[in-house]
Amino acid sequence: MLNIKTMRVAAATLILFAGVARAQEGLNDLEIAHAAYTADKIDIAYAQIALAKTMNPEVRRFAELMIRDHTAVNQGAAALLAKLRVQPEDNAFSQALISGATAKEAQLKALQGVAFDRAYAANELAYHHQVNTILGETWLPTVQNADLKVFLTQALGTFRVHEEHASHMVDSLK
Repeated sequence: MLNIKTMRVAAATLILFAGVARAQEGLNDLEIAHAAYTADKIDIAYAQIALAKTMNPEVRRFAELMIRDHTAVNQGAAALLAKLRVQPEDNAFSQALISGATAKEAQLKALQGVAFDRAYAANELAYHHQVNTILGETWLPTVQNADLKVFLTQALGTFRVHEEHASHMVDSLK
């Protein structure tokens, strides 16, 4: 069973997304590209914290996977944007993600040992679930550029695997 502190970390993650959910509606393609890039960078930062703090091999492997996969997605996004000769556009949703991530990073950095591992795993599960929901249900149906739609659809497949992996990690850390 999850301890109280881990449940609070997971709840705070969901509250963050509930607070910014309205900001993600009505974004254009370039704003969506920026928000997706920002979400990837945030998850890379969480993984870097995990690598610095965890002693758990499973958590370490997951963090390494997050860095590898999210870096690759961002490199692919940069290549696509260069091909299209466009620049991503900052927006309120990206800014809200950054603001919430700063608070989440402080919470994670304050934890140690198993409490950290559980909080990191719970955060990854909640974060991927929320990002996957927004990407799949809100952004993909509105993306106009066919290349961006294909790219984000492929990225969503990867992120859904991450969510499932995070779910297994949460279960194993109970």
